[in-house]
Amino acid sequence: MPGKSTITVHADRGIHPTRAVAPPIYQTATFWAEDGETFARGAVEPRGKDFYTRFGNPNHAQVAAVVAELEGTEAAMVTASGMASLTTAVLALVSAGDHVIGQKSTYGGTGSVLMNLLPRLGVSTTQVDQTDPEAFAKALTPQTRLILVETPSNPLLQITDLRAVADLARANNVLTMADNTFATPLNQRPADLGIDLVWHSATKYLNGHSDVSAGVIAGPAELLNRIWDVGLLTGATLGPIDAWLLLRGIRTLPLRVPRHNANGLALAEALSEHPAVARVHYPGLPTHPQHKLAADQMSGFGGVLGIEFTGGFETADAFLGKLRYSLRSASLGGVESLAVHPASMWRGMLSEDQIAEAVPLGLVRLAAGTEDTADLVADALAAADAVHTTTESA
Repeated sequence: MPGKSTITVHADRGIHPTRAVAPPIYQTATFWAEDGETFARGAVEPRGKDFYTRFGNPNHAQVAAVVAELEGTEAAMVTASGMASLTTAVLALVSAGDHVIGQKSTYGGTGSVLMNLLPRLGVSTTQVDQTDPEAFAKALTPQTRLILVETPSNPLLQITDLRAVADLARANNVLTMADNTFATPLNQRPADLGIDLVWHSATKYLNGHSDVSAGVIAGPAELLNRIWDVGLLTGATLGPIDAWLLLRGIRTLPLRVPRHNANGLALAEALSEHPAVARVHYPGLPTHPQHKLAADQMSGFGGVLGIEFTGGFETADAFLGKLRYSLRSASLGGVESLAVHPASMWRGMLSEDQIAEAVPLGLVRLAAGTEDTADLVADALAAADAVHTTTESA
């Protein structure tokens, strides 16, 4: 099997081939057919590429081919965002009266789907402590149809035992979906550990340049066909130019991820010793309570870390204001470092009580970019020094 860098460059070569070395942008809403039979076939072909762009587009198919091979799955499909991938898949796989299990530590949008959206549609949900594999077993009911996991989790970087969850689900005829955004297929392949479906906010590491909003789902073709059917109705279609930009970003994923990994670990090690910091959440640290599990199912630990400050909300906010290279901004996974206060960012998705239960108010999520490691570490330490001095003076 070819290596990851070769896959990212060549896995889509057979998709709508032309003689152009750089793939064209198929900026068209629709395609013509040579005859009625071809037209009729295109109207029902799942995840097609040349009938109507809401049904599929060559640029979509190229991204899907690369991601499927990177994730080690049979197929993949793209959507307009990571949340579109999640909601479209969930709507396709569960119905009123069903039950879904999720995690307590998870991205705010995913948490809102579990706590706010699905109950309105007659789907019951349970959120469990994902650090305890037995918690998933205890949450199972005869109505459970789906388990949603995310590892490492956003923003506490907790680890879910993917093998244990996959084995439990398969034994009970329950589907599993894993958010692999933080890890990327370079650091972790959930399908290799038995997970049925893998999804990404491709806005993040897969694109890598903070200029696209996109989502990707990878897994068995039969499941993706069901999700695609619902996607036709929700219309969460990725534009051709965005798909083209996403593909271009994926080409360099194997070059970028090692630098993200190195910068994330260096920042975690440096900040974990700082007196202004109560705790650094990063699975690459030997002090992380799940470091052994992370090392078992991951080949790298990513560029995201959670920094919990002793001074709480005010110190966290002040730290963000002192950073020179890490921009105060939502999102992550781009070549530039970004830092954010999750308790502030998630106010549009969760209630104040839900936020307080999900994340410490003094937590900063720092997503290391691809800048020089020494510069990022010096910048973060200088910002931590500044807020520690202010706290001590007060």
